[in-house]
Amino acid sequence: MTRTITSAADRAILGVDRIIPAGTITKIGRGVALAGVVLPLLLIGVLKYTQIEVDALKPLITNTPWLSWLYPVFGEVGATALLGTAEIFTAILLIASIWSARAGVLGGAIGSMTFLTTVSVMFALPIWYADLGGFPWINPVGQFLLKDVSLLGVSIFILGESIARVRAQTSLT
Repeated sequence: MTRTITSAADRAILGVDRIIPAGTITKIGRGVALAGVVLPLLLIGVLKYTQIEVDALKPLITNTPWLSWLYPVFGEVGATALLGTAEIFTAILLIASIWSARAGVLGGAIGSMTFLTTVSVMFALPIWYADLGGFPWINPVGQFLLKDVSLLGVSIFILGESIARVRAQTSLT
């Protein structure tokens, strides 16, 4: 019985592959993943030049020990603009990664560090609704930060894939 179900499932999967080859699905997935990391970096990066984002980041930066040094060094507006500039630069590098593996390495590395930093903020701030009993009731701060786990994954993927492309393009191994 199990073998029959598995065989039927395999036939269905292979039927899909005949309609849209796995390679095409993978290319579409890569493109969507790239857009999924580039769009937030660009749009939120540009937003960092507004007072709305300066105000929104205050509690996150102030209450995160490994980020709080940014305000004394750059000021609130300067620190936010610095982050926005880094996000826009990273997005441009990630777009360029389509044509340049080296841009992909740099963009993937900066993106990975960016999202590793934002994900790490979840360890410094309360991200659960305490009045609902905590986990798994995630609060708005946690909801805002949790999405960056997937963006971190895409950035790491682009970094790894780009390193492999550089290796394939060079005679150095």
